[in-house]
Amino acid sequence: MSSAGELPELVSTRDAIRDRVVAARREGRRVGLVPTMGALHAGHLSLVERARAECGLVLASVFVNPTQFGPGEDLERYPRDLDADLRLLAGAGCGVVFAPSVETMYPPGCDTWVEVGAAAKPLEGEHRPTHFRGVATVVLKLMNLAPADAVYFGRKDYQQTVVVRRMVEDLNVPIEVVVCPTVREPDGLAMSSRNAYLSSEERQRALALSRGLRAASEMHAAGERRAPVIRGSIEQLLAEAGVETQYVALLREGTVDAIETIDGPTVVAIAGKVGETRLIDNATIG
Repeated sequence: MSSAGELPELVSTRDAIRDRVVAARREGRRVGLVPTMGALHAGHLSLVERARAECGLVLASVFVNPTQFGPGEDLERYPRDLDADLRLLAGAGCGVVFAPSVETMYPPGCDTWVEVGAAAKPLEGEHRPTHFRGVATVVLKLMNLAPADAVYFGRKDYQQTVVVRRMVEDLNVPIEVVVCPTVREPDGLAMSSRNAYLSSEERQRALALSRGLRAASEMHAAGERRAPVIRGSIEQLLAEAGVETQYVALLREGTVDAIETIDGPTVVAIAGKVGETRLIDNATIG
């Protein structure tokens, strides 16, 4: 574990990261893995801090994974600043950072992928058809390279957590999946590396996503149980704010199964574009 002000150890090879994890576990230390694409913010750091509270060694990966970006998406302009990320991770108590090259993660001739199932098909899967194949493949690679005791994800990427849990269970990966709460800006906007793309005017419009989630909670608290009614109200709110809605879905908690009537914990998931920036958010009601 790095001490305050000391940068984490930076490694970039497969052997180096595996050696650090194996050595720590041999010493009896619990190891926590936090996968990231860099451009870190307080949401990422909350995962590191949770891992630090539960583990003797925390390692984070910083890797912009090309296989989870589709054609025309923002792979080339995705923000990258490893030096800034290292400083932030030091303050959060991260001990080791794995920052591999694309060639390290996908050597020449690499041609094996995780075939994701039903959990990856709707919602994000409809708008980004190859996204979860790339996510699942790189996450499995990271868990194999860094065989930690626990891996930490943020709740903001709700469907991703469902897909990863399913993969870990189906492929018998010996790791605990820990999902941590979404971290928000003071005005309610869910923290995201892509928020940096928003102009000041777009950022105000983007607040419609969190307002829509609050509206859903308020409608439920007032007794509304009809999913189509809540969905329609959110869609109208988003349209009035100038958000290009891609989906509003009410899902049974822990799944991507759409419901028509709320009779238990329910995830309200939203995706939309504000200008050229695609944003997602979700919250649980019921």
